[in-house]
Amino acid sequence: MPKSKTVEELLRAHVLAQLKGGEAHVEFDRAVAKLPSNLRGAKPPGQPHTPWRLVEHMRITQNDILEFSKDARHKSPKWPDEYWPAGDAPPDEAAWERTIEEFKADRKELEAMVKDPANDLVAPLPHGKGQTLLREALLVVDHTSYHIGQLIIVRRLLGAWTDE
Repeated sequence: MPKSKTVEELLRAHVLAQLKGGEAHVEFDRAVAKLPSNLRGAKPPGQPHTPWRLVEHMRITQNDILEFSKDARHKSPKWPDEYWPAGDAPPDEAAWERTIEEFKADRKELEAMVKDPANDLVAPLPHGKGQTLLREALLVVDHTSYHIGQLIIVRRLLGAWTDE
């Protein structure tokens, strides 16, 4: 008979599944895939953000949460100005690709922190004000899924999204 998983193992597995996405919301990789470069800086009427601004904002915020979770000396960007890119469009193709790769690398690092049994998910971070690794991971899930939803709406309005 296989050994039952502990509550902690199950919790880690559930959080990891949510970080990867695809259960209750579209995965990040799918949300950014195949977006034509000429639409990355396009803003549909009535919408406050372009695809670039949303993707770069997700990267900046996730990186801030990750760095806060692991480093007491980390200084968060100034809200709200430094959590959003200055322009509506990426400066070039390399900036778009770099943002996507950095987002994925930071997400993998956060996943590794959650997966590591040496990291207590519910112990307050020594340098925080009650925050835990679990809270920070769930904050990333919540924030990312919110903005992926916005990105899909923007893509639909730009005619650049299919449900297939």
